[in-house]
Amino acid sequence: MNRHISSTLIAALTLLMAGCGSGEQPKNKPVSVKPTISNNGALIEFPSDTVTLHFFKTERITKGDIDAELSAPARVVATVLRSKENPGQNIVLFDNPDLTANYTALLQHVVNIRQKESIIQQKKAIASQKQIEVSRFTDLADHGAGTGKDVTDAKTDLIAAQTDRSVAETELANEKTSILEHEARLKLAGFDPESLLRAQPDKVWLICDVPENLVARIQEGNRCILHFTAYPNDTFNGIIEDVGEVIDNITRMVKLRIGLANTGNKLRAGMFANVQFGVSEGNSISIPKSAVITVQGKNYVFVQQRAGTFERKEIVTGVQVNDRILIYSGLKEQDAVVTEGAMQLKGLSFGY
Repeated sequence: MNRHISSTLIAALTLLMAGCGSGEQPKNKPVSVKPTISNNGALIEFPSDTVTLHFFKTERITKGDIDAELSAPARVVATVLRSKENPGQNIVLFDNPDLTANYTALLQHVVNIRQKESIIQQKKAIASQKQIEVSRFTDLADHGAGTGKDVTDAKTDLIAAQTDRSVAETELANEKTSILEHEARLKLAGFDPESLLRAQPDKVWLICDVPENLVARIQEGNRCILHFTAYPNDTFNGIIEDVGEVIDNITRMVKLRIGLANTGNKLRAGMFANVQFGVSEGNSISIPKSAVITVQGKNYVFVQQRAGTFERKEIVTGVQVNDRILIYSGLKEQDAVVTEGAMQLKGLSFGY
């Protein structure tokens, strides 16, 4: 009897609890609703749906100074030593025998040109003196104090002096023409011939190759930092002395010449180094790389117009600096650009 009452009570409680549970209202769960896409996919509108919208993160863009730290390999191509035998002309040691030959020929042509210029000045002075003698003997002959032979001899001497001057001028022109070849070869290697001739002792030059798209943003006179393989714990400061005038047709690289003091005579021609220098893009608009999508060669971003509404905009991009891309057109300051979720919006906008 007692066992029957207990069984009946348990069954009643179970039914009561089931009845109470059936009276509870189910909690509302977020339901993802498909967005509305219009204007040929350029406008995407989501309803108030936290399940979907939390995927998208935005960044409100502003203008700012963009600086990039770039690095490139370099090599010591020349060192300058003091000459004991010729204090007026220091010694330049190259890591390339061909450059040594061109520089030696350049020096010889410079010496020859100076000598020819000095000879020409002497020849000009002689010719001027002969012209004076012709005038004097002509005047004496006109007044009966001289003979025609004196005038003829004076004119012959003048012609000879003028001929000697012309020969010297031709030789000078030939020397100047010959020196052009050696100057051109040195320039192609990244050297300024005048700088070589005026080089001060205890100095080294390095050559560094950089892409042509950086030429406009690298300025002569800018400082750079160098780390040499031979001295991994030391830091050296250099100056960009020259930006090359020729772009390699194959590599599309431009040569930079970097100069620095060879303190303690530690650096040698042929040593390798890594060069670090900053490149400024100025006050520009930039966005994270993750915000840009590319379709059929065109670049786009999505801008949040209001909560749940995104607009596709075509942009013109510049170079990438670190993890950001410069924007030349298509955006304005304070635009809220989608930086996370752009690929999902791309699929909705373009239908895939």
